[in-house]
Amino acid sequence: MDLQPFIDRFKKRLAEVESALGDPSVFNHPQKSQELSREYNRLKSLVVQGDAFLKMEGEIRDNQELLELEPADSEMALMAKEDLVGLKAQLAELEVKLQMGIVPPDPTDSRDTIVEIRAGAGGSESALFAADLFRMFSRYSEDQRWKLEVMDTSHSDLGGYKEITFSIKGDDVFKRLKYESGVHRVQRVPVTETQGRVHTSTCTVAVLPEAEEVDVDIKPDDIVVSVCRASGPGGQGVNTTDSAVQIQHKPSGLIVRCADGRSQQQNKIQAMTVLRSRLLERKIAEEHAKYAAQRKAQVGTGERNERIRTYNFPQNRVTDHRIELTLYNLPALMEGDLDTVIEPLMQDDLATKLKEMNL
Repeated sequence: MDLQPFIDRFKKRLAEVESALGDPSVFNHPQKSQELSREYNRLKSLVVQGDAFLKMEGEIRDNQELLELEPADSEMALMAKEDLVGLKAQLAELEVKLQMGIVPPDPTDSRDTIVEIRAGAGGSESALFAADLFRMFSRYSEDQRWKLEVMDTSHSDLGGYKEITFSIKGDDVFKRLKYESGVHRVQRVPVTETQGRVHTSTCTVAVLPEAEEVDVDIKPDDIVVSVCRASGPGGQGVNTTDSAVQIQHKPSGLIVRCADGRSQQQNKIQAMTVLRSRLLERKIAEEHAKYAAQRKAQVGTGERNERIRTYNFPQNRVTDHRIELTLYNLPALMEGDLDTVIEPLMQDDLATKLKEMNL
């Protein structure tokens, strides 16, 4: 693919955005100025990458011309061959980043994210696996320098989670984590198994872009807010005040509960955030459903009932069923090395979108 026209387009648009941000009146509209600032940062990065890409292409041509002129066993030829290996690898990485810039950005990609993990089939073992998944996302968030905050938990008897909801804030959180929505299946010998048999359990992960008030209109008359006493593992009380908050959205029937905040007010704010995000997810899902008929091969539709990945502990194997990717790095993955799965998913999704754009 010839990327020169796209690089030129990035530079032209960057100049336009820079000019728009130079107008003081734009800051009278906070949402517009934030959108322009995000676009500026994205384009600035693409222009830097584009210049590096074009420079690297020139260096590769120079080395190839040198190889044609020099004897194959000369010192200069050997150095040129060695340089070409590194340059081509770097060029391939830059090409992928620039191709990602060609595809129109998803407006939700830059959003902070709410993640909900629910134990599914498998009883106590499923709840323990939910805790393992939470640890995996926690470690990955640390590596990405994202901020994770637990919003609500429902503990199981053996130290797992029947359900856990948490927010993650940082750069490109939803862009990377949206591929984690779906059913995660684990195959291993549970701690409660006395005869060494392998069991299969599941957890459901929902990754929601954090909604803003302008995304979803929630009328005060449409919600019922109730408070109760928060509880910890095994049902024990964690405080002596009615700080847990439950919100029911009457039109949709959705019920949200938050209890891990320090105060009733904080829990109410968090519950409203989760409610808005769930309603936004429904809105997006409806739009995706209309589009899915035209794009059935989409990677990571985000459907909660979609079995996306299997973690097989006896074989040290993880398989992502959407792109038929199999890796034998399960311990590292469970410690947060998620990029080994997320990067191939992003590249596959990118290839599909470029094909749809006839590029």
